[in-house]
Order: sequence, then C-alpha cells, then structure tokens
Amino acid sequence: MRTQRRAVEHGAAIRVPPAHDAGGRQVLMTWLGAEGRPLGRGLVEVSTPIGAAVAAPGDWIVLAVDGSYHVTRSS
Repeated sequence: MRTQRRAVEHGAAIRVPPAHDAGGRQVLMTWLGAEGRPLGRGLVEVSTPIGAAVAAPGDWIVLAVDGSYHVTRSS
C-alpha cells in the first residue's frame, strides 16, 4: 500500500547567530522584518503559522515558499 507523501517546500533559511554577533543579528532581524522580535540573551521571537516561536542561537529559521516562517532546533 502506498502512502501519500507531502511535497517538500523549498525556501530559504538563516541560522540564529550568537548574542555577541551584532552584525549577524542585524541581518537576521532585517530578514525577518515585522515577523521577528529580539528577546534577551540572543533569543528571537518569530511569528509562525501555529503562533509565536522562540529561536535560540544555533537554531534555524526557515522561510517557506508560502511566505511563512518556521523554527527548527539545533541538535
């Protein structure tokens, strides 16, 4: 029996830089625009389809083709 597979969405991704990387954080916040908000200790709040998500340094923020952001945790 075949199962239906969801097609992979190709988009863009950016890694959350460490708190001390001011330049990298500026690039990230510019990329997120109104969908992101800096929090303390290098954390970033991101608007996602399921609500606000908090990304930590090392996590990836993915911009899907549909224009929504998603946060993936670093291992």
